[in-house]
Amino acid sequence: MKTKKLINAGADAVDEMLQGVLAAHPRHLYAVENMPRAIIARNGPRKGKVGLVIGGGSGHEPTFLGFVGKGLADAAAIGNVFASPPPDPIIACAMAVDGGAGVLFMYGNYAGDVMNFDMAAEMLALDEIEVRTVLTTDDVASAPADQKDRRRGVAGNVFIFKAAGAACDLLYSFDDVERVARHANARTYTMGVALSPCSLPQTLRPNFLIGEGEMEIGMGIHGEPGVAREPLRPADAVTDELIDSILRDMKAARGDRVAVLVNSLGSTPMMELYILMRRVKSRLDDAGLILHTSLVGNYCTSLEMAGASITVMHLDDELQQLIDYPCDCAMFAR
Repeated sequence: MKTKKLINAGADAVDEMLQGVLAAHPRHLYAVENMPRAIIARNGPRKGKVGLVIGGGSGHEPTFLGFVGKGLADAAAIGNVFASPPPDPIIACAMAVDGGAGVLFMYGNYAGDVMNFDMAAEMLALDEIEVRTVLTTDDVASAPADQKDRRRGVAGNVFIFKAAGAACDLLYSFDDVERVARHANARTYTMGVALSPCSLPQTLRPNFLIGEGEMEIGMGIHGEPGVAREPLRPADAVTDELIDSILRDMKAARGDRVAVLVNSLGSTPMMELYILMRRVKSRLDDAGLILHTSLVGNYCTSLEMAGASITVMHLDDELQQLIDYPCDCAMFAR
């Protein structure tokens, strides 16, 4: 059975979405001339500032392009649905935001993204633009703690990009921006649960199958297999399973501060997210952890997938300052 979507042609969905984004947010965003997949912040790049370029496949909105703006990312390179952007828009983004202090690439740890961003970095080096890369690896389910460099980057991108973008806007040196980005990534943990599949605009068919009354713990944002297929349980029990995995990995001490994101994977409504948030706060209180700030809503989605993820960033003084730093983006502001 085909799914229903408000699109024209599946092959045109990404480009038409970008046209709509630019029409809705002209104060924040523009596209590089003749390169519509290179989205630039109007008020972010400037001379002497490290440029922050993020990017990846479409279908996760507001990740990535929604986080382009002053105080966060300077540009986003946009790929097809669930596919890496090719090198050309990545190069265009870097050239548009290069202020002479270097350009930092940040994106999730996926093979296609690594290949294309690395290729872009090699080509930019020929133009004497220094590029460094920090991969996001916050998905607790995708590899053991001692192999964190193999983990996927998922909704924790929001906090990780936020910290790095603030450091850029504060005119940190290239070395310090890279240090902050790696530090933020190392202290960010995400675990998710899927209740139903999504479908690609080109196929209008579910991209995986999950039984009625089932859930999958740890499923990736492209439908990658999780760690357990289980009967659907009440919200508190599901939250406990997710937060237990995060707290085991994080190893925080009582009195430590955290930032929390309760994120919809696309079709899970706010009512359900706040039910999860209620339990998250209770569990943090039991663990003696101080909730410094929280986000609840659609931040890193998977088209219309039902389900949610919980992200916890283990704050210190520097990360707290950077997370609190003002930003003004098309789809996110603080």
